[in-house]
Amino acid sequence: MNLFRSLQAREAAGKPVRVGLIGAGKFGSMFLSQVPRTPGLHLLGIADLSPARARQSLERVGWPAERHAASSFAEAARTGGTFVQDDAEALIAADGLDVVIDATGSPAAGIRHALLCCRHRRHIVMVNVEADVLAGPLLARRAAEAGIVYSMAYGDQPALIAEMVDWARAIGLDVVCAGKGTKYLPAYHQSTPDTVWGHYGFSAEQVASGDFNAQMFNSFLDGTKSAIEMAAVANATGLLPAGEGLGFPPCGVDDLPSVLRPRGDGGILGHKGTVEVVSSLERDGRPVFRDLRWGVYVVFEASTDYVRDCFAQYGLHTDASGRYAAMYKPYHLIGLELGISVASVALRGEPTGSASGFRGDAVATAKRALRAGERLDGEGGHMVYGRLMPAADSLACGGLPIGLAHDMVLQRPVAAGETVRWSDVAIDDSREAVRVRREMEAMFREEAVAA
Repeated sequence: MNLFRSLQAREAAGKPVRVGLIGAGKFGSMFLSQVPRTPGLHLLGIADLSPARARQSLERVGWPAERHAASSFAEAARTGGTFVQDDAEALIAADGLDVVIDATGSPAAGIRHALLCCRHRRHIVMVNVEADVLAGPLLARRAAEAGIVYSMAYGDQPALIAEMVDWARAIGLDVVCAGKGTKYLPAYHQSTPDTVWGHYGFSAEQVASGDFNAQMFNSFLDGTKSAIEMAAVANATGLLPAGEGLGFPPCGVDDLPSVLRPRGDGGILGHKGTVEVVSSLERDGRPVFRDLRWGVYVVFEASTDYVRDCFAQYGLHTDASGRYAAMYKPYHLIGLELGISVASVALRGEPTGSASGFRGDAVATAKRALRAGERLDGEGGHMVYGRLMPAADSLACGGLPIGLAHDMVLQRPVAAGETVRWSDVAIDDSREAVRVRREMEAMFREEAVAA
């Protein structure tokens, strides 16, 4: 509860935390909007494939032009300004940099940047959950070996869920289930960038206003982002995904303890200690009463009758038995909250969530019948969506991670609804992301055998 005071102290001492941002899209822009109002932070530089677009983002969130007019990192360090350019490696290597934020959304780029941070000893906040699920367990180990912190991004749902799980466990509560809400219907798994805006109800004017990427938004709608985020939560917390993946049950906040409890007690869970995403829509399309579309939750169990009685005495909404209760946060503010991760990493040396093992995976699944010779178009595209799977099952079936299901050519057909496997695509082993993922799979397969 003293991050703000610690930041103020750094400001007063003239030693602000120096931050580098890679990717000035929506998440990055929301963080940028808060930097001028946060003491003790100095955004030393931004690396974006389009520096002009990054400057437009800065102007859109209210930065005066002179604040980002530095012509070099040295000038930015001397004047307290920000240097905007397109070379991420140069930013990571810049003298005096403390923390790197990867907000690119590209799994391959995120892996490359994390490994560069290990080389240059820069803490890294991985907004890029796609990279985290593709190789986060390995990257977290490499970071620890390098003496740096590898962290999830506070404000994004996985870090907020991990925080709630940690809270429950730290006070001696047994976590039964944790996750988030979203808008879901089964038909959304077949959604494409061509159909996504109709499902969201956005007008052409809203889409044209900026910050709207059809394929990115579609990855939220078609279930991919939910699979990725719940895999990240599983890898950070030790919660184990269900063998059948996510069920997306319609569920409002008042029903969390009743729905997200074991089947033997009247709920839907196959086992305790798992992850699930609840839908804000009933299966017929009606809105769920008091939905959790924008929020996160944790369901926990009373270990004794005394604790059960305490739940009742202090007004917790429980299931009929009084044993299962939930806490939830109705909203998340993504990039507006990212400064918590930056401060925690730089001032406390602690991540706001980090992969501690390989327990969940997001595997490419065919949206339609796929033909040999077709080139996969990746997360949120026309061809595949990501499905949550226990990591052991993914390894056993050779599932192709959704983070690699881009620009790979199919060698054989895959039926609609079927898992795409490594053996179904032509693999370019010269790609760094492929090599790192294969290394991680080998590492954890060996650990699973040894266990």
